[in-house]
Amino acid sequence: MANPRRKGTGKSAAPRYQLLGSNLRGQMKKMSFALKQIVPWGRSLAEYVAMFALSDADLRGRILGCGDGPASFNAALTRQGGRVVSLDPLYQFSADDIRARISETYAEVMEQVQRNKDEYTWTTIKSLDELGRLRVAAMEEFLLDCPLGVVQKRYVAGELPRLPFADGDFDLALCSHLLFLYSEQLSEDFHVESIKEICRVAREVRVFPLTELGAKPSRHLPAVRARLAADGHAVTVETVPYEFQRGANEMMRIKAVASA
Repeated sequence: MANPRRKGTGKSAAPRYQLLGSNLRGQMKKMSFALKQIVPWGRSLAEYVAMFALSDADLRGRILGCGDGPASFNAALTRQGGRVVSLDPLYQFSADDIRARISETYAEVMEQVQRNKDEYTWTTIKSLDELGRLRVAAMEEFLLDCPLGVVQKRYVAGELPRLPFADGDFDLALCSHLLFLYSEQLSEDFHVESIKEICRVAREVRVFPLTELGAKPSRHLPAVRARLAADGHAVTVETVPYEFQRGANEMMRIKAVASA
């Protein structure tokens, strides 16, 4: 991630977007970056359901998506009557600007996936072409929904580890392809602080995946889990019915003991 264009390192284009530049830690701390530093990459409602083992009851609750980027989760679930708020620094930019950036970076992302294709399981998604079609469709659905969603405050520009919501605003919060994935770039303390903040605004938190770039278990996972438990949270790691990045088929579920 500090240099995601490196070849042969296993640092593939797995996330919803990537931040480019030499000062990644400072960028992730301040989140004051330009659109040219972002490589957008979005996932679908169906993928969210599988990644987070979402039940029909879960989908009827008030949901927060932390770091959703250009995913279609919000758009698709809202259309079905769901109640979703997505938070991401990407939403400070217009849909037209995000669309232009997707066009500029799409080929690069696909090239990175091709170079690192052995890091992925090509079962549900069977080919690079199919992956491209799925990602483009998800991002296009987001782009069409984004202008209205911003007005309706369903897309909120912001970032971890501080959230602009009141205590207990949400039934469930989801964090996709940010925490743990960027373990090399984001510290153990950042992970703990961020998860505790999400727990402040939601009764339950789920984080996916628990692997870092390079398709290996996150270096922070044992310590983060232990620190959250010591602070009074019920923490479990559960297998989910989703695996695209090889070995990334587990989520973390966190609840405050009082609400467990």
